[in-house]
Amino acid sequence: MTASLAHYLPDTSVPLWEITLGGLLADAAAEVPNLTALVSGTDARRWTYAELDRAVDRVAGSLAARLAPGDRVAVWSIGIPEFVLLQFGCARAGLVLVPLNPAYQGPELQYALEQSRSRALFVGPELRGRDLHAVADGIRADLPGLEMVERLDALEEFTARPGAAPLPAVAPLDPFMIQYTSGTTGRPKGAVLTHRGVVNNARLSALRAGIAPGGVWLNPLPMFHTGGCVFNALGAMANRGTHVLMPTWEPGAALDLLERERITFLCCVPTMLIGMMEHTDFDKRDHSSLATVLSGGSTVPPELVRRIEAELDVSFVMVFGQTESGPTVTMTNPGDPDELKAQTIGYPLPHTEVRIVDPDTGAVLACGEQGELCIRGYGRMLEYFELPAETAASIDAEGWMHSGDLARMDSNGYFAITGRCKDIIRRGGETVSPRALEDLLFGRPGVAEVAVVGVPDERLGEKVAAFIRPTTQAAPDLAALRRELIAAVAKFKVPEYWVLIDQLPLTASGKVQKFVLRDRFVAGEYDIQRLQGDTQ
Repeated sequence: MTASLAHYLPDTSVPLWEITLGGLLADAAAEVPNLTALVSGTDARRWTYAELDRAVDRVAGSLAARLAPGDRVAVWSIGIPEFVLLQFGCARAGLVLVPLNPAYQGPELQYALEQSRSRALFVGPELRGRDLHAVADGIRADLPGLEMVERLDALEEFTARPGAAPLPAVAPLDPFMIQYTSGTTGRPKGAVLTHRGVVNNARLSALRAGIAPGGVWLNPLPMFHTGGCVFNALGAMANRGTHVLMPTWEPGAALDLLERERITFLCCVPTMLIGMMEHTDFDKRDHSSLATVLSGGSTVPPELVRRIEAELDVSFVMVFGQTESGPTVTMTNPGDPDELKAQTIGYPLPHTEVRIVDPDTGAVLACGEQGELCIRGYGRMLEYFELPAETAASIDAEGWMHSGDLARMDSNGYFAITGRCKDIIRRGGETVSPRALEDLLFGRPGVAEVAVVGVPDERLGEKVAAFIRPTTQAAPDLAALRRELIAAVAKFKVPEYWVLIDQLPLTASGKVQKFVLRDRFVAGEYDIQRLQGDTQ
């Protein structure tokens, strides 16, 4: 740290690996060839590291015969094992993977394929009754640059076709992936990440979490997101562990896998953990093998941290990251006090430099002052793919990436997120922090999840709205919640509008899409309760 300034200098005591994804797999296969590397959570198919290495070579050779190094290969699917094979096959063939959200509608898919200039698309199986192949076929005529459309679940048939080519040389600093941002504020942008960046990010995250080598990792996160395809998939491999892949999240299925596969590590978002612990079979299943749970993506209040550690008998670790950072920026330690895990996002990973600056002037602030979190280091994206203006707006001339998150750093180098630069409600001449209100409301009787949002108002500019997902036991008493807030905060901060909601709209990383809540509120899609009187 820089004395008294909110500037965390990087810890360089742990060396970075100069390695590609292909090299990571080759090293693991040489060290632990007979260890189970990958398990399908749905049909229990298994690959040892030696088997996975050979299968990836076949995929890479088939791709290299049809595409040139640097070409983009999109994959539009849930997390089936073939996703992992394609991911490493692209890496070995010098191709750039473009993972896409299978929830995309046709226009969204077309935008990403056009913007990334993908030459190939691998399409996954049916998702919740939706034929993804039919959607892809419906837009293919409008994508002349898309030369190949293949079935991901028929990847073995693809590799069995005649034709294979020698593999090119691939360097650690070469682009590995274009990862589209999850979009809490608008249209996704493609962050270009390198082999070196993602491998080291996953490896250093596993080290910080204190995960024992050879552990069994349950991956319920989407593979089209860095939490799934980087943190879990690469972290397990760097840790010489076993990667158990869930195609979609279902709490009962997760409990089955915890018991059957003797899972030792679980990384997921708070919503998933709440759903699993609220499941009717939770107390009936054996989850005693689980040692560490890591979560992030949204607020994890102290009550939830204590509940996770008590009911699962695990060490809890808080993580903060973003797509553009590849993804992890900061983490707590397993042995940190619960209050620290709940109230901070930890301190930066090795080789990651972080500081807090004034959003208007760029000046580095003092410890304890709120400003924008800025990041610099090996894991930072190279650019937003073919979006120079957006890249320049995010990465300054000194190489600092401006996260858009408001935060503080304490004297020990721990950071706390206080909001978004754009997630501030301006009610008349007053400023309201949604995060502070969410912390007060979370865990109150009847409140399972909460999001506080500014909604348009002609007179004040914005008014405050609280969106609450009730617990399964009972709905909250909104009038009582309002009275508690009136006693705790300035009256202008108390929400005027209250909405009970079945599910908060989330990004793949578990962050609430507040713009969706705002748009639906304005469109009149919610049953809104207006409670006012002494907040005006």
